[in-house]
Amino acid sequence: MRMTVLALSVVASAAAMTAHAADTIRIGVIQPLTGSVAYNGAADVNGSKIAVKERNAKGGVLGKQVELVVEDGECQPSKTVNAAEKLIQQDKVPVISGAFCSSATIAAMSVAAKYKVPLLSGVSSKSDLTERGNEWFFRSAETDGLLARAFAKILVDQLHLKKIAYIGVNDDWGRGGMNEFSKQIEAMGGETAMKLYFDHGTTDFYTMLTRVRAAKPDGVFVAAETQDGSILVKQMKEVNLQSKVFGVGSWATADFVKLAGDAAQGIHAAVPYAYTIDRPENKKFVAAYKTEYGELPGKYSAAGYNALNIIMDAIERAGSADPDKIRQAMAKTDYHGPNGSFKFDAKHQAYGFDAVLVRLNDGKPEIVAQATVTDDK
Repeated sequence: MRMTVLALSVVASAAAMTAHAADTIRIGVIQPLTGSVAYNGAADVNGSKIAVKERNAKGGVLGKQVELVVEDGECQPSKTVNAAEKLIQQDKVPVISGAFCSSATIAAMSVAAKYKVPLLSGVSSKSDLTERGNEWFFRSAETDGLLARAFAKILVDQLHLKKIAYIGVNDDWGRGGMNEFSKQIEAMGGETAMKLYFDHGTTDFYTMLTRVRAAKPDGVFVAAETQDGSILVKQMKEVNLQSKVFGVGSWATADFVKLAGDAAQGIHAAVPYAYTIDRPENKKFVAAYKTEYGELPGKYSAAGYNALNIIMDAIERAGSADPDKIRQAMAKTDYHGPNGSFKFDAKHQAYGFDAVLVRLNDGKPEIVAQATVTDDK
């Protein structure tokens, strides 16, 4: 009798979960919520939640409320694969936003293709991700190549950065960003002094920075996220490294500025978003984000916000939560967000939005230059 009651309880619980799923539209999110990139993954999720909150307040999508199902991929390929498998197999999501680090996103791309579920990355910027012929993958982020082409000339001609030392995290994104910028800067007559790599979670950069200081470069390019980057620039100040610092990553975010303190002053960063962008859509987003979280949004907050809006628009156009219909509808995206307009080219790379070169001044990202991500066709 006890076993019968237990069995009935399990059946009732499963039925309740099925009914709940039928009443909502579930969207999967994979971000690093633990580890050295957790600050940035949490910001993406926060932006995603703002988008969903706004949409649900207007009646949701297809008359249903949207529910986020969030998994921690830790920016590790194996854990990201497990997260994607769970979201698709167990949680039955028809579409996923993620997975931040390019190496993790590459791993998730194979799962998306296997189960024929759309995957949209609002962050991963390794240039070749949309060159792999994966029809289930979309990217609403800039590429490292685009940022390098847009801003290398300014760095060389206006900031007079001719001899560069490159420091980057030793993963697909870090190596890719360093290669793209060094290629563009060398094409303009710049010189590469050295290329140095570190692992996620590194806390001691002193030996590396001593080598950089001895080389006396005009500038130091850094590809790093919040935790690693803030430690790195503080140690640059401690070893009295006088070179100008520029790079890609989380430089123009509230978390980085808070952690880096005075060491953030004067850093130049090439980013797809800054809260200082003067657009009506951005002012609305900044106000909503500050009200919800008590701080100003950064590039990853905007990435999550944009990605979820693009996904929800696609589901609405599809008229269904069917993965293949969502994929087809997403290809027809015409979304206007805080940092510009988003459409996808034939390879599912977004274009039409802005990227900016900013200089941190008293913690505020002042826009030095602006460029529009164009369709390379």
